[in-house]
Amino acid sequence: MKDIMGLMKQAKEMQSKMQSMQDDLSNLEAEGIAAGGMVKVTLTGKGEMRSISIDSSMFKEDDVEILEDLIVAAHNQAKSKVEEITAEKTAELTSGLPLPPGMKLPF
Repeated sequence: MKDIMGLMKQAKEMQSKMQSMQDDLSNLEAEGIAAGGMVKVTLTGKGEMRSISIDSSMFKEDDVEILEDLIVAAHNQAKSKVEEITAEKTAELTSGLPLPPGMKLPF
């Protein structure tokens, strides 16, 4: 019974820490860059696009497809950064907890 109470206490602490981490992530911003900085995308920690910046030299009629590809590349880079930071913060948060192998948080 003592172990169950300890586990319940850890779960409650984990819940509080997870909420704090989610709050931190909502304030996080990650930037993805393509074409040597000519296309930049900024995402929030929740993956929402906050801003996009495109160098004016990219605005040529025959380069529309290239520009579209660069926007996608910058977005994907920023999204990968957000996912990496989220994974690192989650790993820090769950270190020392007796979680089964392969269990990932947040669920």
